[in-house]
Amino acid sequence: MGMEQVGLLPAILAGAFVVVALFNAFLPRRGDWLVILAMLAVIVIGFLVIKDFQTYFHDGEFMPRGENAYSFEWVNIGDGLFVIDFSTWVDSITVVMITVVSIVALMVMVYSVGYMHGEQRYGWYYAVLALFTAAMLTLVISGNLLITYFAWEGVGLASFLLIGFYWERQSAAEAAKKAFITTRIGDVGFLIGIILLWREAGTFDIQQIIHFAEEGGFGETYLTVTMLFLFMGAVGKSAQFPLHVWLPDAMEGPTPVSALIHAATMVVAGVYLVARMMPVFDQVLIARDVVLYTGLITAAMAATMGLVASDIKRVLAFSTVSQLGFMFVALGLGSVSAAMFHLFTHAFFKALLFLGSGSVIHATERQEVEYLGGLRKKQPITAATFIIGSLALAGIIPLAGFWSKDEILHTSLNEGSLPVYVVLATTAVLTAIYTTRLVLLTFFGEPRDHHAYDHAHESPRIMTMPLLILSVLAVVAGFVVFTPVGKALGFSGGITELVFVEEPEKFHFDGAFALGATLSALFGIGIGLAYWWGRAERAERARSWAPELHALLVNRYYMDDLYQAIINRVVLGAAAVIALFDKRVVNESGIDGGAQSVSWFGFRLKFLQTGKIPNYALAMAVGVVALALVAFRTS
Repeated sequence: MGMEQVGLLPAILAGAFVVVALFNAFLPRRGDWLVILAMLAVIVIGFLVIKDFQTYFHDGEFMPRGENAYSFEWVNIGDGLFVIDFSTWVDSITVVMITVVSIVALMVMVYSVGYMHGEQRYGWYYAVLALFTAAMLTLVISGNLLITYFAWEGVGLASFLLIGFYWERQSAAEAAKKAFITTRIGDVGFLIGIILLWREAGTFDIQQIIHFAEEGGFGETYLTVTMLFLFMGAVGKSAQFPLHVWLPDAMEGPTPVSALIHAATMVVAGVYLVARMMPVFDQVLIARDVVLYTGLITAAMAATMGLVASDIKRVLAFSTVSQLGFMFVALGLGSVSAAMFHLFTHAFFKALLFLGSGSVIHATERQEVEYLGGLRKKQPITAATFIIGSLALAGIIPLAGFWSKDEILHTSLNEGSLPVYVVLATTAVLTAIYTTRLVLLTFFGEPRDHHAYDHAHESPRIMTMPLLILSVLAVVAGFVVFTPVGKALGFSGGITELVFVEEPEKFHFDGAFALGATLSALFGIGIGLAYWWGRAERAERARSWAPELHALLVNRYYMDDLYQAIINRVVLGAAAVIALFDKRVVNESGIDGGAQSVSWFGFRLKFLQTGKIPNYALAMAVGVVALALVAFRTS
């Protein structure tokens, strides 16, 4: 079992989806155990794939001689005119994604046994979880852009089904539609980019396209436009500005879904896509600059919105959007290593935070932080693990988030400009502030809703076990950046020596820089404590001091209102004009007009049929005279 069999990973879960979707009513426990067993099998096979991957390193260089690729011809139209190969590709980026998707998916599936217990569509929920994970694994192992796109759309479909799982609630149904439509905007750009790449390169194979670009096969303007279209797909899936508006509303889905899809897997698909295509982006620096500044704007905007959000899951959603912005900044600066490292660590501590929020909601049936407080006494395990995840998110040494965020900040200072670094560093401080606010309002202080507090309890072991496992990963995952740790795990070095485009980047610990980053995170935590400790009187005064700013942030910079206005006044207005044209010109004039004209003339001509012979004789005489006049005029 090796890299060539990596296609078994999604195939096993796809099979589980079919069985559970069709027969869950006849299976014990609605088939949850079957999906979990399939996920365990995927992890075992994934481990064997990674072990095989490790054997092809020589002097720190990955040299598989083709053993990491597998393909067969799927579609051949016109004797080679249009060919689609189903192909897989395993490299360091693939390995990181397989690890992240598999571990987080298993934790979510186990956690859901307790969280979703008693749900009416329990079996369908697990079936769609299997479908989503199968599509996500197909996406990350594909060596063909068109197959990647099919999996990309499969991920979007599964996300739509899971966000709208509680379709009886109008808010959930609307959130599912919003997510589906918003991401489709980016997906159209992605498809256009794929077609443009194929038009010039004549192939959908990712490695051949990269080689074609490096050989100068694309014109500069053509490639710039193409990569910007491709990046549109990443903007939509990874909720980057201006298509970020769908992710906070997607929290209407079950909380474990938020942990899987909207923290660790689907939303990082855009990061994965740009990282995979980075050698092509490197050929057109304008497109890379767009990646950089899109990520920078998104990181800063989302962090400010997280300061005022009141829903515990929405705070984490804004945090996810902001952290994805950090990853895109790293990619825009050309550092795939830093971006994938932060993707790796972020998956564990953000999944931990989402599952922790689910534990709170499960215990209190409340998710507005204004109604929480004091829960550390009722939920000690949830509180402790949530605090660990929060410290990792804030960037406190030696937790995982510190190492990866520090790497991005270091890259922004060395490879970028001072303004980029200043904005990112400020955003990191804001992250510490809103994270502290969330912890204080949820677990400390006096209970603000005594009914919710009195009924609060620690979650069952089936839910706390994944929290404990993820909290351990949130502590230790960052150490994979060190060379000895990477070698101890069987790799050629740390993660930055494993995941790279041009050459390995050995991690160098800068004590002064790390101290500055730690002090800034502690400064943010200090501000959070000063404003929200106890009764949060300072926060209340700050809100009353700048109500317009508070309203601006609460209303998310009015981006949703702007889009709604565009839909109401532009889209629906244009639709009304088109509908009127369709009705008056196409239907009434073009289609119905011909039939109505014949009917009108027929109605008028029927009066010529009088049945009187003198009338007919007169008509014949007039006709003869008319014909004679025409004949004489033309002679």
